[in-house]
Amino acid sequence: MPKMKLPVVFLLFGAVCAPAQIRLGIIGTDTSHVIAFTKILNDPTSPDYVPGARIVAAFKGGSPDVESSSTRVDKFANELRTKWNVDFFSDITAMCRKVDGVLLESVDGRAHLGQARQVIAAGKPLFIDKPLASTLEDAREIARLAKQGGVPWFSASSLRFSDIATSVKFPDIQGALVWGPGPIEQHHQLDLSWYAIHAVELLYTLMGPGCQEASRVYSPDADVVVGKWKDGRLGSVRSLRPYGSFGAVAFRPNEKVAISDPKASDGYRPLLVEIVKFFETKEPPFSNSITLEMFAFMDAAQRSREAGGAPMTLR
Repeated sequence: MPKMKLPVVFLLFGAVCAPAQIRLGIIGTDTSHVIAFTKILNDPTSPDYVPGARIVAAFKGGSPDVESSSTRVDKFANELRTKWNVDFFSDITAMCRKVDGVLLESVDGRAHLGQARQVIAAGKPLFIDKPLASTLEDAREIARLAKQGGVPWFSASSLRFSDIATSVKFPDIQGALVWGPGPIEQHHQLDLSWYAIHAVELLYTLMGPGCQEASRVYSPDADVVVGKWKDGRLGSVRSLRPYGSFGAVAFRPNEKVAISDPKASDGYRPLLVEIVKFFETKEPPFSNSITLEMFAFMDAAQRSREAGGAPMTLR
């Protein structure tokens, strides 16, 4: 009588039942996010490790006319290739055939529409790192193409899920003041979208959508943008140059709650938890309409700056 091979069958059955990791590809290796995100997803020994997905492929990209891109794109690409064994592809379409989802990480928001268009055409779910785009029109076109193609997507700053946001988020908030770094990159038409978008997203995390108009006072060292919500609440953003810490004050009926945390932008794990969940469920963690309103807010602020600080209605 032949010997039974139950252990082998058991092992094969176990292998079949083991949950498969989601294979992710990166577009754009010109931001430190690609290294931080890869370590969190690919290194089980990391204290910030998030299971369920793995970076396996990348498209280098890069913008020669943006210094923070051209000086870093090769460095981060080499680290992904040599340290994390990430496969590189010469075009986005080829990369998309090897992955289940895409992280669009290009630091230059001007490139996002063209790159997102290719991912959407491939039908892959898509996370777009800040900024979603460099103009309101591009942001809306990405949303239109994704809806037309039935492709799930979302975009978010890590500030939305940070302790600095969650600790002062209240259902009875009457207004908010937030601040954060706001350096400007000359090629971005919406200059707040380059970096001050972190503080803008912090404001929207606290206040929610519904802003109707925005006004902006600009100086070389800082901007102050005040938004008026349809229910009369006021929310303001102070963007600091060249850099500064993040902070917020939430105004409630009977108290003011303040928090300041210079390390608030360094904690990527909460964002990666939401990203992995998104690729598992194909459902964004919050409505994309909020992201589009944030761009309408920055667009109104841009028009206000050009008009000497006059209030501008959100388009």
